[in-house]
Amino acid sequence: MSRSSAALTTAAVVVGLGFVAAVAVPAAADWYDKRHDESATYATGAAAKSERASVPGWLPDGATGVRYAMKTTGGDRLLKAALPEERLPAQCRPTPRAATGAAPALAASWFPQGAGPRATARCGSYYVYLDGHTLYGWQHNADWIAENKTRAAG
Repeated sequence: MSRSSAALTTAAVVVGLGFVAAVAVPAAADWYDKRHDESATYATGAAAKSERASVPGWLPDGATGVRYAMKTTGGDRLLKAALPEERLPAQCRPTPRAATGAAPALAASWFPQGAGPRATARCGSYYVYLDGHTLYGWQHNADWIAENKTRAAG
């Protein structure tokens, strides 16, 4: 093998490895970061609650277009649903503006950015707000842990 063939072969290997590093490493990192994320869509609140135990019980059975995202390693959750009426479920309590939620830990294309300061109520451990008939809610892992500790103690 001549020097020029060896140099070309070496250059091709370096370029190939560079391409693999440029494409495969970011893809692997993205997969690694999101490997515990799950999401689902349900026709109704009743269907969501019957198919996934972690969907909150306060979600009305008659809610439609339910979108739900969660971390399988904790309590971070996102929820979007169209409610039958333009009001929050009875179990929800108003939240003082000073106590609005921090930004959700999860992100989804169907969930609005900047939701944290828009929270107007708490439904269980979820921060929520309404946009017309559409409910947006999110839960933080720390709130989920505190709720489970309270439930276990009581």
